[in-house]
Parts: sequence; C-alpha cells; structure tokens
Amino acid sequence: MKSNIQVTIAEPKDGEMIADISRRTFYDSFAADNSKENMDHFLNVQFSREALIAEVGAPGNIFLMAWLDTALAGYARLQDNSHPAELGEASAIEIVRIYSEQAAIGKGVGKALMQASLDIAREKNKAWIWLGVWEHNLRAIEFYTKWGFEKFGQHIFMVGNDPQTDWYMKKKLA
Repeated sequence: MKSNIQVTIAEPKDGEMIADISRRTFYDSFAADNSKENMDHFLNVQFSREALIAEVGAPGNIFLMAWLDTALAGYARLQDNSHPAELGEASAIEIVRIYSEQAAIGKGVGKALMQASLDIAREKNKAWIWLGVWEHNLRAIEFYTKWGFEKFGQHIFMVGNDPQTDWYMKKKLA
C-alpha cells in the first residue's frame, strides 16, 4: 500500500506542533552521538520549545509540514533572509532544517519536503538553495547529494558546549 504524503505550509497556530516535532526529531537523530549534558543544554537553551514556537510565522521563515496519511511525519524550515558570504550577492534561500520522524524515514517524507522546498525557492526566483549539514550525518549528505547539492564551505555548529563542523551545501536553481 502506497503512503499518502501531503505537504502544507505551517501557520502560527501550528507552532506548538512544530516545536514538538523539532525537538523530538533532533533528539532522535543526534542523542546517540552527543553527551546527555550537551543534548540537554541544546534542547533547553538553544532549541527551547518557546524559541521554536516563536519561529513559526516570524518574518523570513517558512515552515512546511509533511503529513503521512493523517499523522505529522516531518517538517522543514526555510529561511529567506540571510546566506553565507560564500554565495556572494546571489539570491538564495536556506533549508534550515528538514527532518522526519524515525518511523517515517524511507517512506518519501524527506523527498516530499525537499521537492516542496525547491518549488518554493523557484517560485521566489532564487538562484540558489543551500543548507548546513553535520559532517558526520552521512545519510543526510547522501540524500542531499542525490538532489544535486554540493559542498561549498563549512561552519561551526554548537551542540551545547561541543563545537561540531557543519558543511554548507548548495544547489543552483537558475
């Protein structure tokens, strides 16, 4: 039986749902690779529920919600107001986060969110779409590479007190 995936744009009223899936999927994806102290600090200070709720509907943010049948199975956050110097003055949009629930991995949720992100970037006439991905997240890097993204830089992403290297990856749209 084929799953039915629907992607919708989140509204401010969806903030609590976005915050909950954000925190859950981040924990599920990275807790095994980080200390309890660093994960707790990240989730309670850098990735607090209140801060995540406030992001939904904030200027420059677009949140996409992926529904697998009738359950929220993943989400993406696009940000349309900044990009790294390496992209110069070109118009660009960032995929800040793209996550799916563990049980939904491999069911097309990531593909649906990526396609919707690319569609939005093209509707906004962006030349580039870009993202940051942890250098050790090989599954994600492989996924982005299959979509035509290529590495163009890196930066430090703090998880608690642990500096981790994220790769910048970009895809030309126009």
